[in-house]
Amino acid sequence: MWSIIRSIAITFTHAFRKRETKDYPEKAPFLPARYRARIILTRDPDGKERCVACNLCAVACPTDCISLQATEDETGRRYPAFFRINFARCIYCGYCEEACPTNAIQLTPDFEMAEYHRPNLVYEKEHLLISGPGKYHDYNFYTQAGIEIGGKKKGEGPNEEPTTDVHDLLY
Repeated sequence: MWSIIRSIAITFTHAFRKRETKDYPEKAPFLPARYRARIILTRDPDGKERCVACNLCAVACPTDCISLQATEDETGRRYPAFFRINFARCIYCGYCEEACPTNAIQLTPDFEMAEYHRPNLVYEKEHLLISGPGKYHDYNFYTQAGIEIGGKKKGEGPNEEPTTDVHDLLY
């Protein structure tokens, strides 16, 4: 008998509380500053794809939702022939963004990607590639990779250690 009275009392008190319903479509929800959601592929300042198809993002992904295949153009620049992300498996951990040496893959706060059919959550390169540079506007991998600093040799920079000859370690 006591449990029935208690249940009715709890129901009665909850009937007059403030509702927990969010006005989502009318009001945008609060998102933290570092919220991670939709993955995009960006372009460098020259307008070319930043992705060099190094496959580091696919290796870093714990759910194995990224697949790509590398190819080269006539100048020798590598790019992905196809780049595919299965958002049904993606957990939005951000490891792919951290692993990318060219800042080509970035996570945005766009979370509105609901679909009724699971195959629609597989995004191809055409769906992921945007026209701009994303978060890193001035970074261009091909102009910054492999450039010597001020004519100094390897290991002579202010914060570098001198190079080690591997043959000296064998004896």
